[in-house]
Amino acid sequence: MTIPTAVPALDEATDLSAAPLEPWQVVVWNDPVNLMSYVVRVFRTYFGYSLDHATALMLAVHHDGHAIVATGPRETMEVHAQAMHDFGLWATVRKATP
Repeated sequence: MTIPTAVPALDEATDLSAAPLEPWQVVVWNDPVNLMSYVVRVFRTYFGYSLDHATALMLAVHHDGHAIVATGPRETMEVHAQAMHDFGLWATVRKATP
């Protein structure tokens, strides 16, 4: 086994900038278990949403079957989805569509 003795010099510029972060979404799905008032309370306490915004999201979940409740970096959205699970809500993470 040979061990390299020298590191070759780089004569070209290297672009070390990070790739742009692509947004991800937390989607909360309708379920037959949780009360609408409870879903509003979860959105208000966890996300800090106003009563009007939390109610609008809850109504979207109820009438449309789902609602996007948060958008951001994947790791953060995974934490939010896990928090929704901890509150007993059905939630998934998906890549945001343009």
